[in-house]
Amino acid sequence: MMTTKRIVDVNELRVTDIPTVGGKGANLGELTMAGFPVPNAFLLTTSSYDHFVESGKLTETIRDELAKIDKASDDTLVEASSRIREAFERCEIPKDLEKEIVASYKRLFEGDKPSFVAVRSSATAEDLPDASFAGQQETFLNVIGEKDLFDKVRKCWSSLFTARAISYRERQGFAHEDVKLAVVVQKMVNSDVSGIMFTVDPSSGSKEIIVEAGYGLGEAIVGGEVTPDTYKVDRSTMEIKQKRLSVQKWKYTRGTDGSTVKVDVKPELENAQKISDRRIIEVAEIGRQIEIHYGKPMDIEWCVEKDKVYIVQARPITAIGGGNGEKIDAGNEVIVTGLGASPGIASGRVVIYDDSMSLDIVKEGDILVTSMTMPDMVPAMNRAAGIVTDEGGMTCHAAIISRELETPCVVGTVSATSLLTDGMVITVDGTTGTVYRGNAISTSKPEVATTVTVASEFVPITGTKVMVNMSMPAKAERSAALPCDGVGLMRSEFLFTNYVGEHPVSLIAEGRKDELIEKLTEGISKVCRVFYPRKVILRTSDFKTNEYRDMKGGADFEPLESNPMIGWRGCSRYVSPDYKEAFMCELAAIKKVRDEMGLRNLNIMLPFVRTVDEVREITAMMESIGLKRNRDFSLYLMAEIPANILMAEEFSEYCDGFSIGSNDLTQLIMGADRDSDILGRMGYFDERNEAVKRAISMLIKTAHAKGKSVGICGQGPSVYPEFAEFLVEEGIDYISLNPDTFVKTKSVIASAEKRIMLKRMRELSGN
Repeated sequence: MMTTKRIVDVNELRVTDIPTVGGKGANLGELTMAGFPVPNAFLLTTSSYDHFVESGKLTETIRDELAKIDKASDDTLVEASSRIREAFERCEIPKDLEKEIVASYKRLFEGDKPSFVAVRSSATAEDLPDASFAGQQETFLNVIGEKDLFDKVRKCWSSLFTARAISYRERQGFAHEDVKLAVVVQKMVNSDVSGIMFTVDPSSGSKEIIVEAGYGLGEAIVGGEVTPDTYKVDRSTMEIKQKRLSVQKWKYTRGTDGSTVKVDVKPELENAQKISDRRIIEVAEIGRQIEIHYGKPMDIEWCVEKDKVYIVQARPITAIGGGNGEKIDAGNEVIVTGLGASPGIASGRVVIYDDSMSLDIVKEGDILVTSMTMPDMVPAMNRAAGIVTDEGGMTCHAAIISRELETPCVVGTVSATSLLTDGMVITVDGTTGTVYRGNAISTSKPEVATTVTVASEFVPITGTKVMVNMSMPAKAERSAALPCDGVGLMRSEFLFTNYVGEHPVSLIAEGRKDELIEKLTEGISKVCRVFYPRKVILRTSDFKTNEYRDMKGGADFEPLESNPMIGWRGCSRYVSPDYKEAFMCELAAIKKVRDEMGLRNLNIMLPFVRTVDEVREITAMMESIGLKRNRDFSLYLMAEIPANILMAEEFSEYCDGFSIGSNDLTQLIMGADRDSDILGRMGYFDERNEAVKRAISMLIKTAHAKGKSVGICGQGPSVYPEFAEFLVEEGIDYISLNPDTFVKTKSVIASAEKRIMLKRMRELSGN
């Protein structure tokens, strides 16, 4: 619905209305129409903006001031912006438009006394699929009364000509006269907690939902003034895979006089998790549904007031990181760490900036270091080779803009501005969130690590081996610092999505087999090197057909399956003539890592094994290139379908051990789709179900009788302490955990071992 009306209600709008209400307004309308929980709102369209500009005779002022800008000087940009904004804010809103605004403001509260609203800009070039315009215009919270509303609407319109907005349009190639501003007037939600989420990981592109949360109103997070909690949620299982908790000492809230005020967070809450696990899943599920509705990855602002979740903004993600291919030399001194917000590596001279300085001090190739980036700093960010901030999370202004600029960025370091000094040379790794002293960019391949760093905090010793799960080789060094027994599950899928980036059969068809092997070798060796000599168990590729189709070139080689979860995956691909050569490339990379690089801590695990015949054939394939089971090379099988349990004795003849894949095993034993929200909420998908536990007990008993080990690599032990205790009591040999849950869950395992030991001692003594 394209409209020429000056004011429209949000429920009249659709995503196609960007030309008249801007990206923010159109998306709010689309969300409202789709039934998502959006606070009620009305919008002043671009016709209102045109009416205001025309009545105030502002067009000539805008043109003349823009003509005075010297592109070589940020100061002239700031001066021109200031004069244009002053002209806007001196102008009166036409009386006929004032009357329409007042009528809509009263209607918004449905007969109740008009109360607080948020006044937000919505530019016609904002929240587009290829340019976010993040933070370029302004938002005003806790606005109340007609006079205050008129004032904030004028300020919103004038914010179309902030220095940052002018600069951003220049860089993005938007003509100033082609961009207009609508204004969203929305019922104010006085948030108890608020945050932002991405429906994919914007720094790596991995298909995890990233949820950030902080106390109070969301502006502190959006502006990068506080570092929020960050939670990673598996989009398939809706399990929380990782948590990064922050310290929050203050928040924005509504004061007693109605103004937005900064207040202290209660001391007992400063270090606490900002929202419950239940709420994390609820928010992530809403995000997933929004992505499904739009059919593309989304950046979503959310908040909670009085136990109800609201969506206040949604837009397509404009930049998903991939890195610049540089590597770090081993052994360089780490100065500070934070959150890797925009991937890639860059070295340069430190420039510490605060808002009292001229942006001109940041030269091409410098590393911009600041407590937080503000939208006004975009011109300097554009010149910087890398960016480091004290505050901020994955969705702060610095993170979003850095990804658009493809500039390596580390946020949330807490102390970068105090630990770094002007002029020193540093290296920024925006993938791992690490800042090194000097130029640490590698010019050669690093040597095999000969030492292992152990975490400084106390971690109890356990009889049960505790290992870690790995997906991202870039994070291996940090995980290797844990006092773990190695890597119980290295997922090879990340290697394909982030190192290879194309369908393996497509690469082979193009004559690029060697390139495929080399890229796989690079990713595998990175993990094996930092964990050496501890064991690394690599699970070979287990994409489903729909996931393979999403790869570059994948549509030419993948069938359409109605149920890929139980379709052509795992070992059935390896023995198929259509995929066998690609699997042989995986084996070739494994052999290269072990034999040519000397990283003989690498072992193999096969996923989704259906028959003993499959294992026999794959074993023969391995032996054909020199990968034969022996004392320092083991073959493990995932136990994730009922056949693995019922035929465990037969499978044991061809492997050294099993690793329980509790998600698939639970799904197939219970007949409960792991992606079903309904069944999940009803409790059918739960590895603690007695049928699943009996299957696990049966496997452990059978495998041990054959002299084989059994481990588990799912999230169950870290989520449910009672499940961890059950596994220990049954005699599980190892438990592999996500690094963020390692310390906590190992303590749970240690406690379980003590209880079991005490129980058995009492039984022996007859007490």
